[in-house]
Amino acid sequence: MTLSDRVRIKDVRVLSDNWTVLKSTTFEYRRANGEWQTQHRETYERDNAAAVLPYSRAGRTVILVRQFRLPAYIRGYDDLLIEAAAGVLDDASPEERIRAETEEETGYRLHHVQKIFEAFMSPGAVTEKMHFFIAEYEPEMRVSDGGGLVHEGEDIEVLELSIDDALAMIADGRIVDAKTIMLLQHAALHIFR
Repeated sequence: MTLSDRVRIKDVRVLSDNWTVLKSTTFEYRRANGEWQTQHRETYERDNAAAVLPYSRAGRTVILVRQFRLPAYIRGYDDLLIEAAAGVLDDASPEERIRAETEEETGYRLHHVQKIFEAFMSPGAVTEKMHFFIAEYEPEMRVSDGGGLVHEGEDIEVLELSIDDALAMIADGRIVDAKTIMLLQHAALHIFR
């Protein structure tokens, strides 16, 4: 039996179609004991995205960004978020999009990006799947100041941190973004051993 044999979509309603789409879905789910149960869920329909951690093995550094995130602020986080450069795919391949996003946000034009994994970031409510990349950088790859796109509301500060400082910032709560923590942990395990 496949999962599609256990799910029957009964009704889908669009609740909001502003920045992205919020849907309410009524469905029947066949439980492990064979009984059908009617359930209701809301899903936030986010496009897939990509994130990258530029790193310098020789310098033992990483490039991150700092920017305002309204949902974190609403939840009481009273600081700018420190994150890996990331962006929605917008119909591009993950590799194409992450190269463009990195240049927009950090000013670095990366040559080779390596995909390390994919993950659903909040599968209980959000449809977005994140593609995770790492990429070596050199100082001469910096082609602009970065900072993001003003017309998209971005006001981004570029940070070059030692891997040790970045990992310490996870421990002390200055880095609280999941994708960034995942990338930094990967780097600690596989790059900066």
